Amino acid sequence: MDYKEQYNFWLSDAYFDEATKKELQGIADNEGEIEDRFYKDLEFGTGGLRGVIGAGTNRMNIYTVRKATQGLANYILKQGGAEKGVAIAYDSRRMSPEFADEAALCMAANGIKAYVFDALRPTPELSFAIRELGCISGIVVTASHNPPEYNGYKAYWEDGAQVAAPRDKEIIEEVRAVTDYNDVKTMDKKEAMEKGLYQVIGKEIDDRYMEELKKQIIHPEVIKEMADDIRIVYTPFHGTGNVPVRRILSELGFKHVYIVPEQELPDPDFTTLDYPNPEDPKAFTLALKLAKEKDADVVLATDPDADRLGIYAKDKATGEYVSFTGNMSGMLIAEYIMRERAATGKMPENPAMVTTIVTTNMTRAIAEDYKAKFVEVLTGFKYIGEQIKFFERDHSYNYVFGLEESYGCLAGTHARDKDAVVAVMCLCEVAAWCKKQGITLWDQMINLYEKYGYYKETQYAITMKGIDGSRQIAAIMDKLRKNPPKNFGDLQVVEMRDYDLDQTTNMATGEVTPTGLPKSNVLYFELTNDSWCCARPSGTEPKIKFYMGVKGTGLDDAQEKVEALTEAVKALL
Repeated sequence: MDYKEQYNFWLSDAYFDEATKKELQGIADNEGEIEDRFYKDLEFGTGGLRGVIGAGTNRMNIYTVRKATQGLANYILKQGGAEKGVAIAYDSRRMSPEFADEAALCMAANGIKAYVFDALRPTPELSFAIRELGCISGIVVTASHNPPEYNGYKAYWEDGAQVAAPRDKEIIEEVRAVTDYNDVKTMDKKEAMEKGLYQVIGKEIDDRYMEELKKQIIHPEVIKEMADDIRIVYTPFHGTGNVPVRRILSELGFKHVYIVPEQELPDPDFTTLDYPNPEDPKAFTLALKLAKEKDADVVLATDPDADRLGIYAKDKATGEYVSFTGNMSGMLIAEYIMRERAATGKMPENPAMVTTIVTTNMTRAIAEDYKAKFVEVLTGFKYIGEQIKFFERDHSYNYVFGLEESYGCLAGTHARDKDAVVAVMCLCEVAAWCKKQGITLWDQMINLYEKYGYYKETQYAITMKGIDGSRQIAAIMDKLRKNPPKNFGDLQVVEMRDYDLDQTTNMATGEVTPTGLPKSNVLYFELTNDSWCCARPSGTEPKIKFYMGVKGTGLDDAQEKVEALTEAVKALL
């Protein structure tokens, strides 16, 4: 069916409820809106679903959620995993509880038990719950840090990580095979509960999750010693972090934790924020105001599903609060864990640090300094989680820490996805340690720069929405792939990696070797002077992203270099 036929089908078929039909009748005179809602099915990608909430095949609604879940259920049944069940969590967004229930009742109708959290929970706790309950799969309903009109659906497998190859593609095929909405199963919630196919979970998982987090603390005595002196401001951005973050900090003994009152409670409209993303400086406006009132040492924010952490810390010299990128906060935690575990004899044998190809190159320097195996994977935390599985399976290395530049990291192996709750906990321990040394987190960041080099990273993104946007993004990638630049401004291209073709090309000799990583639509340009640039279409937003990194001799030098590289990228486009 073409988009107009699909639109008329939704308007006329008895399967769709009256509220849906009423919404669609309201756009009857808007051909462009009808086309955008129905020109394709909302794509179930390697990370699941994500889209604008509304009626239509290209929207997040109970019907697209059910359809995706039926495909996942079909896959679980073929794997013989029905008896293990599926864990389901959700965040504070519009329709999140409803979408979670639709997924659970579709699973139940297929004979697969659903373990559903009693209220909103962080994404990393869902990852933990899958393994804790011995489930075959997991679902979390969230659109992470996207604007309020979005929602999403992420699928996990029994190792607790988001579904990776080859299962991701196999599940996608099962989802695509569900073409008739009338083939999608569901059942009454009361009946599902009576049959033991819908079980509510909550406090028991929370308690076990907290105990696992505490195992990552290296110096509880330092926290107790500095508990009266350190001041922390925290905002959950109206999301899932509020309860677990406050609980873990309280149980560790931190006494002065101030919550931004305007952003404490769930709010699906995120009325105090333009964009609920800890990468956005404007999102910290209220938190920084409170920090100045309380003379806070550190300002923390977690995104709505509490898998990303953003921070500001005070610069003693100026008295102002300085923002930290995800690379910077990740390096503070990574270096502290490596250093203090090595010093206290708590470092496991054959330690490993895992990071992504677009994360700061300081990760490699720190890993080498502490004699840890350095592993680089594609963008997406599921690839970091996958490495933990590989390490455990072949007994090769012991995972210590993993991070990606987009404000996500994981200390320990209790979860297999980025965890802002454990990141808050670890960073507050680092802040307590710094306080005892008479320095700030910013002072410590400068110490790391002085030791390892002034690494600086940035990102340039172009948003291109709709059908035309998808074509433009594809055209940009095609141009860079077929006619790769020889230089970015003054920086020459030393090596080009095309992960879609699995080719690494030495630009001087023309020699081609495999990349060694899975197939992905990503281009990476290694440049002279320890610089690099990477291009990839976003998997969750209508954007093409350019990641860049340089190494300078000081803060100003690194800033100048990264600005010059950004301008060079813009000139190429």
